[in-house]
Amino acid sequence: MSTRPRLLPWPDSAGKRCYLVTDDGNSRLSRLADEMEAAQLTSGAELLGHAGEMLRAHKVSKGELRFLVKCLREALSDALRVAESRGGRLPVCADSEPHESPDDAPESERGACE
Repeated sequence: MSTRPRLLPWPDSAGKRCYLVTDDGNSRLSRLADEMEAAQLTSGAELLGHAGEMLRAHKVSKGELRFLVKCLREALSDALRVAESRGGRLPVCADSEPHESPDDAPESERGACE
């Protein structure tokens, strides 16, 4: 089994975080989580485009803006959860000194990832 649980893109029935612990990144549940993450990010990108259109329209009611903010908040929450989940699945590097970007460090100083 994997020692690092995967944060799933949905909460449990009590609203708490759900995790998947498996050594099979291609399991049915893993694929479902991948599909859900992709759908959440696509939805967020579409919502962002819609928000731009609404703001350019200049004639938007307070109710429409409140609804937009609510939807944008949910999309941002989803995107942050996806980022946290994906970040938690990145390989750990042996390099103990963080660099601004891996390309910033000379090749001789770059850490090896697992």
